[in-house]
Amino acid sequence: MSQYTQQPQFPQAPVPAAQARNGLGTAALILGIIGALSGLIPFFFWLAGILGVIALIMGLAGRGRAKRGGATNKGVALAGTVLGLISLIMSVVGAVILFKAVDDAVSDIDKTISDSSAVKEPGDGSAKGGGKSGNKGEDKGEDKSSEETLEAGDSAVYDDELTVTVSDPKAYTPGEYALGHTKGNKAYLVTVVIDNAGKEKFDATFITAEARAGEEGVKAEEIIDDKVGEIFTGSIMPGKKATLQYAFDAPADAENLVVEVSPGISHDDSQWDLKL
Repeated sequence: MSQYTQQPQFPQAPVPAAQARNGLGTAALILGIIGALSGLIPFFFWLAGILGVIALIMGLAGRGRAKRGGATNKGVALAGTVLGLISLIMSVVGAVILFKAVDDAVSDIDKTISDSSAVKEPGDGSAKGGGKSGNKGEDKGEDKSSEETLEAGDSAVYDDELTVTVSDPKAYTPGEYALGHTKGNKAYLVTVVIDNAGKEKFDATFITAEARAGEEGVKAEEIIDDKVGEIFTGSIMPGKKATLQYAFDAPADAENLVVEVSPGISHDDSQWDLKL
């Protein structure tokens, strides 16, 4: 009779379930949030775009993993995907806003630095105080480019209706402690009137006046004392005028004084040939 040996039976250990891999969905959500916040600032449109693309890719990959049972955060992956798409849209909007702002700024700068040309408006011959001609209608028919040297009492009229008028030079006695005056030379006072007939206020901070004397065009130094030489600051409102006085030092034998007035960086310079 055969004998059989029965082997002892041991219970089988349970096979552990595969661990869920939720990293893609979580990363997509985090990157999507950062990208969306970056998109709120137009300057960071590029960052929003980069993070949006990465979040979108990771979110889609995370959703696919969740469908295959390899992840349990399908909702998180979906949220990351949506935020990634939103980040991309915001990056495009931010880029459009930023580029338009830069274009507008460049246009404003170009408009500011572009020279405003002027035409000559002859004076009435009296050359007192640099007033405009009383017969303005006839003068307009004789307007010439401001590149031509003007005479005392003539006005340079600019495109923005700014008018600059220079008067006849008058003998001037510098103060005891004046700067810019050389002994033996003569001093002359020149009055410059700025008339703002335009619709916008005019920044007069950058108004300058220089002069050359005699046939040789020797630089005539500006005289600074307790009466003249103060720098003009502020603005000239529409419909208002400003009167500036400059004193220049010229050789005693000089017969003329060429005064060049620059209203600012956005206006052409104009010259007046004044007889001494």
